[in-house]
Amino acid sequence: MDELSLLDTNGILRQPWIRPERTSAGLGWSGLYVSTQREQPYRAAFDAARSHLVILHLNGPVTVRRGHLGLTRARTVAPGGFFVHPAGKDLTVELGGPLDTVHVYLDDEALQRGQDGPPVTLAEELGVADPLLEQLVLALDSVLRQWEPSARTYVDQVGSLLAAQLARRHGTRRPPAGPDEGRRPAGLSERQLARVRELLTERLGEPVPLADMAAAAGLSVSHFSRQFKARVGQAPHQYLLRLRLDTACRLLRTGSMPIAAVADRCGFTHQEHLTRVMRRHLQTTPAAVRRDG
Repeated sequence: MDELSLLDTNGILRQPWIRPERTSAGLGWSGLYVSTQREQPYRAAFDAARSHLVILHLNGPVTVRRGHLGLTRARTVAPGGFFVHPAGKDLTVELGGPLDTVHVYLDDEALQRGQDGPPVTLAEELGVADPLLEQLVLALDSVLRQWEPSARTYVDQVGSLLAAQLARRHGTRRPPAGPDEGRRPAGLSERQLARVRELLTERLGEPVPLADMAAAAGLSVSHFSRQFKARVGQAPHQYLLRLRLDTACRLLRTGSMPIAAVADRCGFTHQEHLTRVMRRHLQTTPAAVRRDG
């Protein structure tokens, strides 16, 4: 899937009363566009878009009215409430007061990926609470606050979880339950895991999309994520980070490569990034690892 752009959204973010603080534009997020902003009161109509829209209210309460040709529904939405609008449908909306929001636009291919049975159609929702969806949206916003290219795999993982939660909790056509529903995935085979490890080792210094890992294992992204964690005990992005840290420590202990070069070789943006991650996860620094090696 290609990266979504502002032109793939329904137009709310292109209005003069919207002041984005940070967006995912140009970051290469597959099938996903995220924007955090301050919105002013307005009433407007928007054409249908190719992307699904999920809006998280960061504060409030505020009254919102919505509909198609007219404003047929109204609700006072509390902080943490969601506004969900499916792709392919026009929208008329009225915002009753100033509001801080996070908008997530999701390509339909990303929503349907990993779903069995008939396609999922999102419901039109106003003010619904979903604590898990809220955590996922806030996680994407947190990545925007301190973006590092090495976080690409993490974004893919969160995006897949977000799509799955939308399909499960906010879809109007859910796939029928299969005989294996609820069973723990068997996990990757030894051969599949070896292929993924080889891919990660070869591309340690660059972002590795989740889709590339899944392709190496011959699985869909959603199935790969579940089976990888069942086999390894970690999500793919956590495993990749550990592999990068382990390799960095080995290079620091056994060679004379400059710390900045080690950081680049292992997929960290710069030396300070490597230092920050080592402190957080290993309670040490590259200089200390080299000195004690």
